[in-house]
This record gives sequence, C-alpha cells and structure tokens, in this order.
Amino acid sequence: MTVTGRTVEHLGRGPLGPDELAALVARDIPPGSFVNLGIGRPTTVADHLPPDSGIVLHTENGMLGMGPAARGDEIDHDLVNAGKIPVTELPGASYFHQADSFAMMRGGHIDVCVLGAYQVSARGDLANWHTGAPGAIPAVGGAMDLATGAKEVFVMMTLFTRDGAPKLVPECTYPLTGLACVRRLYTDHALFHIGPDGVTVTETFGVTARELADRLKVPVLVGP
Repeated sequence: MTVTGRTVEHLGRGPLGPDELAALVARDIPPGSFVNLGIGRPTTVADHLPPDSGIVLHTENGMLGMGPAARGDEIDHDLVNAGKIPVTELPGASYFHQADSFAMMRGGHIDVCVLGAYQVSARGDLANWHTGAPGAIPAVGGAMDLATGAKEVFVMMTLFTRDGAPKLVPECTYPLTGLACVRRLYTDHALFHIGPDGVTVTETFGVTARELADRLKVPVLVGP
C-alpha cells in the first residue's frame, strides 16, 4: 500500500470483488443512519453492517428495520426487499403501505441511499434506470425519488464496461435519474468523492491513481 497525497493505493492485488466493495460502502455509512439500498448489488451492503451500528434499513416496498439476506431456514418468501430477495427482519421492524414508504423517500427522511448505475458524470449526475437501447425495459423503481430525496447518494458500480469504456464520464449519455446528486462513488478499481471541486480519487485497488486517471476521460484529483 502506498499513499499519494491523501490517496491510498492498494497495489499488489486486483480489483475489488463484490463483497469487498459492499463492505467498504458499509464502512462509510454513518452510525444511526436511515438507509435505503437499491436493487441489485447495493442490497449486499446489508450483510456487512455491524449489528451495533444503529443503522436502520428502509425498503420502498414498505419495510423499516430490514436485516441481512435470509438463508436456509430463515427464508420466508413473504418477507422480501424491493428486489424480491428474501431478507430477515431486525427487532422493532415495521411494515407499511408503499405510498407511505415513498413519502419517506420524497420527504427527506432517508439519510443515505446506495444505488447502482450505468453512468455517473463528473458533476455527480446519475443515470441508472434506462440505457436508451431499443427494446430495453425501463426500470426506474424508486431511483428518481431517492436521488432527489435522500440526503446523500452513494453509488456502487464497475468502473468500466465489458468493452473497457469508462462509466465515470464527463456527461451522461443515458437518460438521467438525477442531477448533481452523487457524492460518493464506489467501484471495483477505486473510490471517488464528487464535489464542487470535481472528482477526487481517495483509494485505488490494483492500479495507481495516475494510471487510473490516464484511463478516464474526466479530470481526477489525487487527494483532497
């Protein structure tokens, strides 16, 4: 591990695996937060939250107090998250109408949401509901409500497409979910903060910050 400015470079290893990435997101969620985890990869963050963190998980299908994913005899197919994945409930969990759940999201009652993305722009614009491809099925769900209603938006995604194109881009080319809403970006190759001064890389995995900056089409600051 080396430090460039305040950027920590984890060299001598490859990119982060999905569980490693979820653990880092869980690490950065403030204790006591009310949190919504988006469909797909973000739901795995629930498996890495410390039991004494006081973090309360919310799902848009009407649950507060969601626990980790259910396994084995814990599985109850009537108890699922918004992605239809069986989950557990923690002591004090509650259930309510979906309209009430969306009112929580739109009313600014969610401290942090964690979403997946197709693209994130250098100013924090988010595109995660539609690729714009002919025949693609739009899947916005509650993403627009969370992008505008949550106090902080974290994004988890791979940094590059299968073809090697960056998903952190100067401007999103896919239909937008929210404008200038993403503050932290968690990827397999690096972690980024996005703010008024631009994009800052805070940690890298298997690559130096300079090498990474050369592969991206956006200006990247090394350290704050």
